[in-house]
Amino acid sequence: MAVRTQEDVRQQAYAEAMRYMNNAKEALQKACKEDYRYRDAKYVRTACGTAYNGVLIAMDAYLLLKGIERKKGRKSIEYYTENISTLDKKLLGYVNTVYSILHLSGYYDGIRDAVIVKRGFDLAYQIIDKIKPEHVEELPPPKPSVLKRIYSFFV
Repeated sequence: MAVRTQEDVRQQAYAEAMRYMNNAKEALQKACKEDYRYRDAKYVRTACGTAYNGVLIAMDAYLLLKGIERKKGRKSIEYYTENISTLDKKLLGYVNTVYSILHLSGYYDGIRDAVIVKRGFDLAYQIIDKIKPEHVEELPPPKPSVLKRIYSFFV
């Protein structure tokens, strides 16, 4: 893969994965934390599922950058662990932990322990950082007129 193409893949995948993580953080704020526990499991499930999807985007890009072609159709956790185990053992540990915390405990079980969810998010960011481009293109902030229209929609 050409260097420019690699940088494009990194830029696009990183931006998309971070967009997912930002959406997950917003959902987690709606869960209302109280004494190291979230009150609403629904928002925790949403946040964990969204964060895990961001990690999947990053892992797909990581494997593509390492020369492993994308598999068509739905990929299982075994697909990721088999391919990553040959490339980076430390990353494999992160992937297994993120799968356990965010996907199984967070998304499926709705775990409300804030410390565990935070650990899952921290590891998710470490996985996403593996594809971080050298120069991150920041999106410009929205114009005030756009913010007014968005706000008026909710009022």
